[in-house]
Amino acid sequence: MADRDLIARLAFGSMAAQTVRAAVRLRVVELVGDTPRRAAAVAADAGAEPQAMARLVRALAGLGLLTEHAPDTFSVTSAGALLDPGHPESLTSFVRMFTEPAIIRAWEHLDGSVRTGEVAFDGVFGTDFFTHLAQHPDLSAQFNAAMSQAVAETAAVLPYAFDFERFTSVTDVGGGDGTLLSAVLGAHPQLTGVVFDTEQGLAGAPKTLERHGLADRCSVRSGDFFRSVPEGSDVYLMKSVLHDWSDEQAVTILTHCREVLPPGGIVLIVEPVLPESVGTTAEDHASDAGITCLSDLNMLVNLGGRERTREDFAEVCGRAGLSLTSVTPLVDAVPFSLIEAVAD
Repeated sequence: MADRDLIARLAFGSMAAQTVRAAVRLRVVELVGDTPRRAAAVAADAGAEPQAMARLVRALAGLGLLTEHAPDTFSVTSAGALLDPGHPESLTSFVRMFTEPAIIRAWEHLDGSVRTGEVAFDGVFGTDFFTHLAQHPDLSAQFNAAMSQAVAETAAVLPYAFDFERFTSVTDVGGGDGTLLSAVLGAHPQLTGVVFDTEQGLAGAPKTLERHGLADRCSVRSGDFFRSVPEGSDVYLMKSVLHDWSDEQAVTILTHCREVLPPGGIVLIVEPVLPESVGTTAEDHASDAGITCLSDLNMLVNLGGRERTREDFAEVCGRAGLSLTSVTPLVDAVPFSLIEAVAD
């Protein structure tokens, strides 16, 4: 029975994701609020059909996002609260992006990508993922917001997971809106910084730096890390960058960091690290390793990149003239690890 239940849950997985997407689009968690509410009242505020809303909120309770206190009366769980855009740890933009048709459609061709090793997204949309984002500003803004929410947990941990005190400047390569670097600079007043990304990736960075009072300590630089990265820092930081790209492209990015790395400098890579084995039990498959494996397939179908093992990271670093010195799991920002590399 347990085996059949596992298969059923997995087969219904895409439906669960779309249930969460509908909850975000209909603002269900916001409308339920802080006190239990009847489904009919939520439906009225959402402009939805009452019986259909009752079915939706019941499903959300079944998924652990709401609690049904009495028949047809619901409140928000701690997990469900993360679907409120006003929550300080909100994941609404993350949910919107990763249930977005632009992400999901290529997954319909996963079997083809497995057969050929080719990216499915390019064939479905006629261009690569990041070019598609650049051509659709609203989607690009949604992606940037999702990445900002996704980095928040790491931003709370990283400043204290590494000895930044012995350095003077950090360049965040592919740093997006500057959320991660703002946290590092905020915790280490001796540092200055550079957020480096494409123009569309940097769209929110000036506001982020201004909001944290860092505009005078951190500059914003646009460019292409396949051509070069800014020189002048002794720490080059990358979070969730290398997994977007093939090994050859990852080596190019790392090589450009190595070319500007001063004596005593360091490259910090923050990414999930695949274990050598993910186990064989249902519990193992539901673990963080299982999520990382799904992310690996997402890289295959949508971007052409991959998640990597420690050995894989050592190899791409070595090809770029860097030596991997340590891999430290960020236990409060699972599934990410801090990977340190220095010049050979």
